Amino acid sequence: MTAKHLADTVTLNNGVEMPWFGLGVYKAQAGTEVETAIHYALEAGYRHIDTAALYANEESVGKAIRESGIDRASIFVTTKVWNDDQGYDSTLRAFDASLKRLGMEYVDLYLVHWPISGKYKETWRALETIYEQGRARAIGVSNFQIRHLEDILSDCKVRPTVNQVEYHPLLTQQPLHAYCREHQIQLEAWSPIMRGNLDLPVLQELARKYGKTPAQIVLRWDLQEEVVTIPKSVHRDHIIQNADIFDFELSPEDMEQIRGLNQNHRFGPDPDTY
Repeated sequence: MTAKHLADTVTLNNGVEMPWFGLGVYKAQAGTEVETAIHYALEAGYRHIDTAALYANEESVGKAIRESGIDRASIFVTTKVWNDDQGYDSTLRAFDASLKRLGMEYVDLYLVHWPISGKYKETWRALETIYEQGRARAIGVSNFQIRHLEDILSDCKVRPTVNQVEYHPLLTQQPLHAYCREHQIQLEAWSPIMRGNLDLPVLQELARKYGKTPAQIVLRWDLQEEVVTIPKSVHRDHIIQNADIFDFELSPEDMEQIRGLNQNHRFGPDPDTY
C-alpha cells in the first residue's frame, strides 16, 4: 500500500504500526539544533524520529519529544546499537544506556546498526531478549545484505521487522528489496536524497512535470516502492517541504525511469567491506 498521508503507517511482521515517513537526525548536533528540528517536524505532523547511539543526540531527542507535549505513544522512536557495543551482554548494556539518555521506558524500534562479522548474531540474541522484555516494540537490522539476513533467519527466535539500508535512485538494491518483501522484512531508506546529489536530468525533468522539487520526486518514489523513508534536515522549510509529497503520484512509467538510474553507487560504506 502506498502512503496517502503523512500519518499513514505500515504494519510490520509483528503487528506494530510504523509510520512510512519520518525524520532522520544523523549528524544533527545535540542540543538546540536537533531539538528545534524535532519541534519543527512534530509541528508539521511527523510522528517518526530515527536516531542512534552513534549520533550522540539521543538525550536531546528525548527532551524534544517530552517538551512537544505530544503523547509518547503517538511518536515512533528508533535507535540503534553501535558497532563497538555489539555482542550479547554489551548490547544489553548499550540498550540500557540508550533508554536512559532518551529518558524513555521503551523504544518502538531497536536496530543492529551494522552487520559486524562474528558479533551480529550474538547482538541479535540480545535484541530478542530486549523484545521479549517488552522494552522494544519491534527489533530489526540496518545495512544487512541478503547473506546476513539469511544467517539471522536460519536460527532466530524473532524475525527482524525492518532492514534500514542506503537506498536511493542510484542504489536501488532490487535483489535485497525483493528478498525483504519475500520474508516480510520492511525495507527502510537512509540517505534517500543522496546527500543532495540530485542534479540528474531525469529527476529535474520529473520535478518540472509534477511541479515538485527533485527531492520530493525521490521521496515520493520511495513511498511508491513501499520503502519507509527518513530524510534528514534541520531546516524548517526543508522539513515541511520533504513531507509535502502526499498530493501527487508518480506514473508507472516515471517510477520505471527513476529505477533505471541505478548504478549500484553508494555514498556511504559498503556493508560487505565495512
